[in-house]
Amino acid sequence: MKAKRIFVLVMAVVLCLGVFAGCSGKNDAKIADLDKIHKAGKIVVGITDYEPMNYYEANGSLTGFDTEYTRAVAEVLGVEAEFIEIDWDNKEIELNAGNIDAIWNGMTYTEERAKNMDFSKPYVLNEIVLVVRADDAEKYRSTADLASAKIVAEGGSSGEDCVAADENLKNASFTPVDGLIFSLMEVAAGTADAAAVDSVMARRLVGNGAYANLVIIPDVVLSDEVLAIAFRKGSDLSAEVDKITADLVKDGTIKALAEKYALTLVLE
Repeated sequence: MKAKRIFVLVMAVVLCLGVFAGCSGKNDAKIADLDKIHKAGKIVVGITDYEPMNYYEANGSLTGFDTEYTRAVAEVLGVEAEFIEIDWDNKEIELNAGNIDAIWNGMTYTEERAKNMDFSKPYVLNEIVLVVRADDAEKYRSTADLASAKIVAEGGSSGEDCVAADENLKNASFTPVDGLIFSLMEVAAGTADAAAVDSVMARRLVGNGAYANLVIIPDVVLSDEVLAIAFRKGSDLSAEVDKITADLVKDGTIKALAEKYALTLVLE
C-alpha cells in the first residue's frame, strides 16, 4: 500500500512539473545559469544544517547526501561546489537575487513553490512526522492530544504548513524556529512539547545522542512529500542537472549515496 502511495505521489509531482515547465517554456526566456557558473568556476548552493542532507561532522567538514550529490554533479559540470548557509525563510529571495544558484537542501516540492521556482525531478521520499519526548509518548498519541500543546517547526517549512493545516494542531500554541535541528532541540530541552519535522532527519537523529530522550509518534504522518532541487524560474540549470542525475543513477552513484544515508529514492 505504501509503495502504491509513493508511486501516485511521485507521478503527480512529475505531471505538475511538466505542466509548469510547459507554461514557462512558451513565455519566458531561459536564464543562462550554465554560462554563469562556468564563468565563475563554481555553483553556489543554498543550504541549512539539515542532517542527513547537509550537515557538519565533528571536525567541521560539511557532508551529507545532498552535499555529496551536489559535488558529484559539479564535477561533471567542471566547476566547484560552494555551499552557503541561508535563512530558510528567505530562500526564494536569495535564489531570485542571484546570491545562490540552487537550493539543494532536501527541499520539499510543492505546486505553490513551483510558481516561483523551477524544480529538478524529485529524488527522495520524505514525510512530516511529530516528535515528542519519550516520557510523553503515552500522553501524545495523536494530533488531537496535542491540540493545547506547544508545537514548533522550522519557519517557512512544510512542517509549519502542516501544523497550520491540521484541524487539531492549528489550535495549539505554535512557534516557528530557525531550523529543523532547533525544532528537536526545543523538544529535547522541554521548551516545546512536540516538533513537526522531516522524517529523513528525525529517523536519523531521534533516539540517539543529544536526542536520546525523543521519539516519533507512531502511525502519525502529517504529509507525504518528495524532495527536489530548486532553481531560478527559467534557469537552464534545471534540465542540465536532471540529465547529469540520470547518468549518476545509471552508474549507481545516487543509489550508493541513498544507501549510505538510509534514504528512500524515488528516481528510476
